[in-house]
Amino acid sequence: MNFPKLPLGSWVEALEDWLTTNFAPLFDAIKAVIGFMVGTIESALTALPALVLILIITALAYWIGRWRIALFALIGLLLIDNLGFWELSMQSLALVLTASILSIVIGVPIGILCSRNTLMQNIITPVLDFMQTMPAFVYLLPAVSFFSLGVVPGVIASVIFAIPPTIRLTNLGIRQVPEELVEAADAFGSTPAQKLFKLQLPIAMPTIMAGVNQTIMLSLSMVVISSMIGAQGVGAHVYRAVTQAKTGIGFEAGIAIVIMAILLDRLTQNIFKNKTN
Repeated sequence: MNFPKLPLGSWVEALEDWLTTNFAPLFDAIKAVIGFMVGTIESALTALPALVLILIITALAYWIGRWRIALFALIGLLLIDNLGFWELSMQSLALVLTASILSIVIGVPIGILCSRNTLMQNIITPVLDFMQTMPAFVYLLPAVSFFSLGVVPGVIASVIFAIPPTIRLTNLGIRQVPEELVEAADAFGSTPAQKLFKLQLPIAMPTIMAGVNQTIMLSLSMVVISSMIGAQGVGAHVYRAVTQAKTGIGFEAGIAIVIMAILLDRLTQNIFKNKTN
């Protein structure tokens, strides 16, 4: 027995058209805010000469981590500059930082809400499962419809793809705070805000930082995918190399992305370790 096909695709397209028609001012405002954020971060990253910024990042890496991380930062960033990908890398980094900041600002409060309300957790968890398992390319379609081509839909798609770890691990970290400590805080008359900011969040910080680290890595993994809808940066060079079968250029651009990924991963991990010490 053959059942008629559900017009799921038509329903989604109808919803997309309805949202585009009725919420265009909201999408324009979001586009303006995100565009301003990306532009500001990119301007800050490119305001100084490459060598000066490389030295600043190297010093920051030495302060946060160890001399090995600082040495990797120095050699890796000098290699990026030597290959001619410095400005493009800063464009990609601006996209990644914007997506990561938005994911943290949105994800941490949602994670806190889930930790305080089991019903909310049960509602949010399937949504996060959907967001993490849906192919990232699918997010590009509605993002382009709502925000047109450019860096903004790339940021939106990156946020959707990268935000689940922050929400999940914020919720998990707070729920793993020993019940005895929570009861002691209640016994001393702590308000919910005091209990959250002075007890639960500090204890949960290692777990939350692990989620932030995963979010940053997932945002960086969207760099190449975002280039398919007009986002500039190193990802655009990788995508162009793939379409033109230029292995050498693709490898050079890929090395730049790998260096940024390793550096961001090591820096965030060492910030996490400093939080625990």
